[in-house]
Amino acid sequence: MNDYDIHTLPNGIRIIHKQVTNSKISHCGFILDIGSRDEKPHQLGMAHFWEHLAFKGTHKRKAYHILTRLDAVGGDLNAYTTKEKICFHASVLEEHFEKSIDLLSDITFNSVFPEKEIQKEKGVILEEMSMYLDDPADAIIDHFDELVYENHPLGMNILGTNASVSSFTRQNFLAFVHEHQNTERIIFSSVSALPFKKVLRLAEKYLKDLPPTSAQYKREQYGTFKKQELITKKPITQAHCILGTESYALDNDKRVAFGLLVNLLGGSGMNSRLNMTLREKYGLVYGIEANYQPFIDTGIFTIYFATDKSNLEKCNRLVMNELAKVRNESLGTLQLHRAKQQIIGQLAMAEESNLSLMLMLGKSMLDLGKIDTLNEIFEQIERVSAPQLLAIANEMLDEKVLSKLVYLPEN
Repeated sequence: MNDYDIHTLPNGIRIIHKQVTNSKISHCGFILDIGSRDEKPHQLGMAHFWEHLAFKGTHKRKAYHILTRLDAVGGDLNAYTTKEKICFHASVLEEHFEKSIDLLSDITFNSVFPEKEIQKEKGVILEEMSMYLDDPADAIIDHFDELVYENHPLGMNILGTNASVSSFTRQNFLAFVHEHQNTERIIFSSVSALPFKKVLRLAEKYLKDLPPTSAQYKREQYGTFKKQELITKKPITQAHCILGTESYALDNDKRVAFGLLVNLLGGSGMNSRLNMTLREKYGLVYGIEANYQPFIDTGIFTIYFATDKSNLEKCNRLVMNELAKVRNESLGTLQLHRAKQQIIGQLAMAEESNLSLMLMLGKSMLDLGKIDTLNEIFEQIERVSAPQLLAIANEMLDEKVLSKLVYLPEN
């Protein structure tokens, strides 16, 4: 039985709502199935730039009125862009829910992309690029995507390049929206104490008269992974290292088990195997993390850490030792039980964030066409077996398949 409500408008936009009774805050947002991987070479950074420009003016609001509309009642208006999604979302007190859906629908569907604001925002985004490049922990992740996915759109930086961002015009944005906006690939997601009937009534008020759009665009499928290694020098004080490989897509049957394995290795818990070895036992790093990001047709697995240059070789050796252990030693019954309980607890706490839950509902419906309840996810985790984890570890964690990118201090 679903613990959420869903309704499809005549124009194809789907409304998803989960009623919660423990909060006076309403969270809602539009999730569009458009991201940086949908850009052509001359459009690099356009999805992210569109996200910025949505706040710069619509047919009925100037930028000032957009930015102050929810702030004036203590609310929060925000947006983000990923490789596969653009999202505009808001959080407000329950009594201001209509203000949020009014404003969000306006900036999502009625942006005018003022030329003056485009020129101004170019400078803002170029500064954003510089900020990320100045932080090697951020820069190395984007660089590694480029290394793993090479010339594929998934390897392109979400922010774009100096040349592409500097070249954009108003007509470019109008064309990009026309090429990509499909109302059947847009979700309005909501989590609050409001009953679904009221959410639906307000959604219909602001959305039902929007004309349907049916842009068709085909995402370039990822090809064959090739191991890569690169060492480059930077004006930094620590050595930064990232290891990883292509991994499982969102619909892969091994996704849940691999997520469990990655969490065991280097998840958010301080008791992760990599953290216990490199930080707690040897004191070589401040932190080390393993991450797994699935996409609709592929995925990426990474391990990242920073350390003193003199300790880089030892850290790499210790990481490889931990990977060898999970490839060669099957988890015991108690070890497996503890690993499952840990990730189940983390997921349960994550759902305590109604904002995160709202965003997850929309993304899951777009990507998978369904939303698994928390109990269904727990059941999938409980079904993971030790032999299954061992087989996945040997497939994904062999040193022979891991690409490596290292930033070394210049001096």
